[in-house]
Amino acid sequence: MLARWCGLVQGDDVKKHRFVLFAVAACFILHAPAGGAAAAGWLDDYQKAQQEAKASNKLLLLNFTGSDWCGWCIKLDKDVLSQAEFKDYASKNLVLMEVDFPWPGRSRWQEQAAELKKQNQELARQYDVHGFPTLVVLDGNGQKLWRFEGYLPGEALIAQLEKLCKG
Repeated sequence: MLARWCGLVQGDDVKKHRFVLFAVAACFILHAPAGGAAAAGWLDDYQKAQQEAKASNKLLLLNFTGSDWCGWCIKLDKDVLSQAEFKDYASKNLVLMEVDFPWPGRSRWQEQAAELKKQNQELARQYDVHGFPTLVVLDGNGQKLWRFEGYLPGEALIAQLEKLCKG
């Protein structure tokens, strides 16, 4: 449209440009990640995450989040969880699981499956989560080692996780 307004594209070329733009947009939509953190190597299946933590002798970090509506969750993801320093630490020491509670009917990508919603609600009850973000760390046997409600800067989070790994 902009090209046509500027006089750069005429007649059938407009149709071709619309088709190309539509095809590019469709590719982005079809290949879009399922969510913020989940797209970056975070699991969303508790059983799989727990098995992986046990098998690899790593801690399991549960990130209870409202990924598409919670301002502090979005900030934690952007400023901490998606940063290279945290990713490097996590790859060596943690299994990561996102327990997401997107805004119903307003999710950026698609609605959560009923089974995933049920799992996440059960995990929130089990770990007494009432606010977001909430981070919970479990050992390979599923024992809760640590819990934090709210935003935690990257250095402070890594320092706390380091204490748990050592002790």
